[in-house]
Amino acid sequence: MNIGFIILTILGLSFFEIITSIDNAIINAEVLRGMTQRARRWFLLWGILFAVFIVRGLLPLFIVWLANPQYNLIGVFFAAFSQDPKIAQAIAATSPLLLLAGGVFLVFLFFNWLFIEPKNYGLRGERFFQAQGAWFFAVVSILLTIIVWFALQKDPMLGFAAVVGSTAFFIIHGFRQFAEEQEKKLITGNMSDISKIAYLEVLDSTFSIDGVIGAFAFTFSIPLILLGNGLGALVLRKLTISNIERIKKYIYLKNGAMYSILFLGSIMILESFGYHIPVWFSPVVTFGTVGYFFLKSKKELL
Repeated sequence: MNIGFIILTILGLSFFEIITSIDNAIINAEVLRGMTQRARRWFLLWGILFAVFIVRGLLPLFIVWLANPQYNLIGVFFAAFSQDPKIAQAIAATSPLLLLAGGVFLVFLFFNWLFIEPKNYGLRGERFFQAQGAWFFAVVSILLTIIVWFALQKDPMLGFAAVVGSTAFFIIHGFRQFAEEQEKKLITGNMSDISKIAYLEVLDSTFSIDGVIGAFAFTFSIPLILLGNGLGALVLRKLTISNIERIKKYIYLKNGAMYSILFLGSIMILESFGYHIPVWFSPVVTFGTVGYFFLKSKKELL
């Protein structure tokens, strides 16, 4: 890997982590307002260590291990930071499974936002799709059927991976909806600062999954994923403490995040079927998509 690719990948991963977690950061900021200054500092320091090293460090390894169960989790951990060619070959062989499962997860996430979630309408057509919310389940079911059909022609395990991605979406989405409701209750709930911080860390783990899964559209290098997502988590925690009100003014950033998720999910699906996508494309499309909606948001402020 050349240094240019490494820098571009880390920046792309960081940016994607930040932009996909803004909603969670906004709610976190609301909860933190009712906490003492000491508790805020504790959240910033120890919370960052948990978010970076425990969640965003171990989750990518766990996902790779699930696709390569012939190696134990400890072995995958050490191999990720070494140049063991056997592990590298095993990960490369199972990469289509990871890519298709992750791609289906991300594409479903986008359609859920497009059809169901409340939003600021940034593009023509978004209002129309939200008015057709009942069609969400029909659309993703038909899409899954098509993907599985083509996957089975290539490899039965590839078809199974697509179903796993769909299953993961509905399980995680269910937990996330519950988590969002509980997190909002923290704003007015009568809980100690320690309890609130512990709860926020658990919820952060739930919301970090999008960034970790999307990271595989950028690279399969675990050290780069750890660096990129970790840096993004650090910046996001700092924004949560200091500048979240300014970020909230850019009303179309969520749109940019969701269209990035659509593009990255599509890239992962195409790569799982053997289509070659240049390594620089994922970071560039992420910067370009979010940049467009950032400028659109900025015009609204003028």
